[in-house]
Amino acid sequence: MSLFDLNLQQIHAKLQGKELKVADLVDQSYTRIQQVESKVRAFLTLDEENARLTAAKLDEQFANSATTSDLFGLPIGIKDNMVTEGLRTTCASKFLSNYNPIYDATVVTKLKEAQTVTIGKLNMDEFAMGGSNENSAYHPSHNPWNTDYVPGGSSGGSAAAVAAGEVYFALGSDTGGSIRQPAAYCGIVGLKPTYGLVSRYGLVAFASSLDQIGPLTKNVEDSAYLLQAIAGYDPKDSTSAKVDIPDYLSALTGDIKGLRIGVPKEYMGKGIDPAVKEKVLEALKVLEGLGAVWEEVTLPHSEYAVATYYLLASSEASSNLARFDGVRYGVRTDNANNLLDLYHMSRSEGFGPEVKRRIMLGTYALSSGYYDAYYLKAQQVRTLIKQDFDQVFEKFDIIIGPTAPTPAFKIGEQSNDPLTMYLNDIMTIPVSLAGIPAISVPCGFVNELPVGLQVIGKALDEATLLRVAHAFEQHTDHHKQRPQL
Repeated sequence: MSLFDLNLQQIHAKLQGKELKVADLVDQSYTRIQQVESKVRAFLTLDEENARLTAAKLDEQFANSATTSDLFGLPIGIKDNMVTEGLRTTCASKFLSNYNPIYDATVVTKLKEAQTVTIGKLNMDEFAMGGSNENSAYHPSHNPWNTDYVPGGSSGGSAAAVAAGEVYFALGSDTGGSIRQPAAYCGIVGLKPTYGLVSRYGLVAFASSLDQIGPLTKNVEDSAYLLQAIAGYDPKDSTSAKVDIPDYLSALTGDIKGLRIGVPKEYMGKGIDPAVKEKVLEALKVLEGLGAVWEEVTLPHSEYAVATYYLLASSEASSNLARFDGVRYGVRTDNANNLLDLYHMSRSEGFGPEVKRRIMLGTYALSSGYYDAYYLKAQQVRTLIKQDFDQVFEKFDIIIGPTAPTPAFKIGEQSNDPLTMYLNDIMTIPVSLAGIPAISVPCGFVNELPVGLQVIGKALDEATLLRVAHAFEQHTDHHKQRPQL
């Protein structure tokens, strides 16, 4: 049995019993990468030398002291839009191909304090803009369940690495579904926390009012452990929520008797693959058997969510990406004759097609004469979408639906159709606009490809999300399935 088939508590027990060393975990991680990376292509940069040095230090530290953290020695992958001191951070863009940060993101610092071992930086859609991982400037990642298919995006490298057993768990970022959708496509667990619960300091910004860092793991319990380590107030992040962090592990009781579930009719109707809908209904039967009750509800403004999201996210991207000008850091054209040429040519050469598309859309929406008609109107609709959720949560504890309308699609199948590609996030975008938490857990397979169940909760109520997802997981075997690479 692979060490990566053991749960966190089992590995921790083996480390404590000295049946296992951190160096063994790191060895197994890099051995697995050698075996499958040519098929999965989840990584952009490996950090083997430092990882092995860290493992040796942790083993020495443990030999002299029995005190360890819950995450002690576990190999982790970091999405390549979180800065890592001395380790190249590219955002999967040619623009940052030479960028070596001089500091760590807050989440990276917290994971170091939790004594994890960073294995490397994971592939993504360029600047987190995409839903398939095909927008990486370097290469697409592949779905471990069928390497002809996409792993989802933008955190596709993170999801693929966990599903393939290359790392024990990974961090991703979610702007409109970029943790949950790839988790669903790759058959793992992906959690988007409440906006502001996890610090964004050191996360290269795409859309600042939407971006949130979260865990991608093999099971719900591991998500609780990882969230416990990274959540919390950070004075370096002006959007960080100053709230007490509960004990997420204590929420995993398995008891959901009397839980009230709302199932939006908009999430189960037109555009949803009937086979995916069937898997969600089967999951609801499992939850009913555990004592929960469900009822159809409505989120009437959901139909406007995709248009609202792409106006807001693109506008914020246009503003955030203005800093990439070829002057201060990143690539710089060799052919400029003057300053304007330097800006124009550096950005033309450094950014890929999807990033340019969103910059153009966002700049247009923010321009004089169009701001009120587009950006302001989108902000107003965002408020209506949030109010829809607030009204449902007055009567229900959680909301459930599919994470994505279909299973994963083939690489190249939608790359020439941006609008169809955008609609793959139709189930996840409303949650991001409302700033509330959601988790995707495996709920079955369609055509031998995983399907995700999305559990949506009230703001800062990750404990209930984890409790429900864990209860479902304990009464199904979907999360135990592994791809055969």
